[in-house]
Amino acid sequence: MSTYAEAGVDIDAGDRAVELMKEHLKRARRPEVVGDIGGFAGLFDVSALKDMKRPLLATSTDGVGTKTEIARALGKYDTIGEDLVAMVVDDLVVCGAEPLFMTDYIAVGKVIPERIAEIVKGIAIGAAKAGVALVGGETAEHPGLLEEDEFDIAGAATGAVDAELLLGAEKVRKGDLIIAMPASGFHANGYSLVRHIVATQKISLDTHIEELGKSVGEVLLTPTEIYSLDCLALYKAMQGSLHGFSHITGGGIAENTARVMPDHLMASYDRGTWVLPVEVEYLAKAGGVPQSDMERTWNCGIGMSAILAPEEADRALRTLAARGMKAWVAGVIEDRTGSVGAALVGNYQLR
Repeated sequence: MSTYAEAGVDIDAGDRAVELMKEHLKRARRPEVVGDIGGFAGLFDVSALKDMKRPLLATSTDGVGTKTEIARALGKYDTIGEDLVAMVVDDLVVCGAEPLFMTDYIAVGKVIPERIAEIVKGIAIGAAKAGVALVGGETAEHPGLLEEDEFDIAGAATGAVDAELLLGAEKVRKGDLIIAMPASGFHANGYSLVRHIVATQKISLDTHIEELGKSVGEVLLTPTEIYSLDCLALYKAMQGSLHGFSHITGGGIAENTARVMPDHLMASYDRGTWVLPVEVEYLAKAGGVPQSDMERTWNCGIGMSAILAPEEADRALRTLAARGMKAWVAGVIEDRTGSVGAALVGNYQLR
């Protein structure tokens, strides 16, 4: 006789995981959520969108890449969910959309209820920080495909923006300034390079980084900064003077900013306006990573950029500072002289 359990799938463990995660999910709600987690579909009341003249839905999906391997190696699963939320919702605000709701997908080699609950705890914390509701998800057990302690997570979110307030390349103007918002670490990009350096240079995750007062493992598991509420506050405060955002993810500062540039303009970042983060400098030096590769792989200290009218820069900085975000003017929008839509110039500040 063959059973599902003998094939490696434990339905009872899955049910136990659902029960454990319900407590965490209470914090990941909005008033518009209809019903509770557990149905076949999540429900969200979109009647509030009737106040928009022409509501547009925006959607984004992403994962956290091989950062999951760091979590697995350290046996720490309660922060990786924040990374997932950040990677998904902060892509939505780039066009001016408010994230409304999201769903998640967790694939594991073996369902360990307490571990699943820890992952979902992080997702719920991130959702609360982002102001987005977690309306559903799926946990899939994949015996034979994944080792028992291996896992991967992904998510998708939906937001809304009024068409007349949509942000995009067509709104960017010559002379606009770039406001940079600091990254909290490597976020969830470039971890294949991070792990390659750790492995080839035989760096223990327990190695202490003196300048940060943390171990390498702790630094690498620092949750991704979630910018959505800061960006939305800035978006509302600027009243049309904000022309665009760029979420700095895989590809680095220049490549991501180029995505929101019109064909005739380019973004010029001045490296001299900030200090390269200690953790980036540490791993780049340890792995002998060329600056060009470093800047195309990691965020190098900037997690989100706002592009706005120069006369509004001071007000923008004050708005963000009031929210605890220590932003700075990092560059300017100029005429494009070649095919490059964004570039970094100068040298980083000395520590």
